[in-house]
Amino acid sequence: MRYYILLIIMLFLLSCGNEKVLQLPEINHSEITDIKDVSHAYLFYDKTKEDSVELNRKNLISTTNWLINVDKRLTLKQAIPHIKYLQDKKANSSHKNEKAKNYFTCNDTSIKNLGFVEFTNTTYRNESLSSYNGKKSNLDDLGNSIAIAFEDYNNITIASTVLKSMIVETTKDSLSHYLKKCDTINSIILLNFNEELSFQNYIEYKSIISETDLNDSEISNNEFIFN
Repeated sequence: MRYYILLIIMLFLLSCGNEKVLQLPEINHSEITDIKDVSHAYLFYDKTKEDSVELNRKNLISTTNWLINVDKRLTLKQAIPHIKYLQDKKANSSHKNEKAKNYFTCNDTSIKNLGFVEFTNTTYRNESLSSYNGKKSNLDDLGNSIAIAFEDYNNITIASTVLKSMIVETTKDSLSHYLKKCDTINSIILLNFNEELSFQNYIEYKSIISETDLNDSEISNNEFIFN
């Protein structure tokens, strides 16, 4: 029942006597629709703030599953530093529950209810694709690699060493097709996002990737935020 109370495209909260509006990102389908034992944090879009972000985390409990509600209008440049802060806060808490996970809350339009995108093991790295290539041997992402750069909305570049260094410029509608084409044994998919992408765009791309049926490839936990 609590999800039906929460469910609306625009999430209304009362804080300090002032009404705040948080617009959840929308996705067409989510594999995760029900989570127990949760606490919430909110990243509001607020033009009166210096970086247009207001973080409300006072209801978080470190031993629960965290539902992070991010306004879809925020850019990754605005949202990711706060998300990393929350990740560090939970990781460094003296009270831990190893089974507790982290999720982004979304509006699943296919069921007209809440859906969730997990990011528990995601590591956000503030560096470019070219910087990553120079440091690749220092990370765990070795072997055949497929680097996907989300430049802006509906402008995607795929560079694959799997298919003889194939470089393709494509759109979100063809993303799944090329992912399947690059799906080979021991290949690693590296996600790179322009920091100016909206959180709506980010979640939409993540949803497409998660719904793509990949048999052999692995999605790297490292996500690169470039400018």
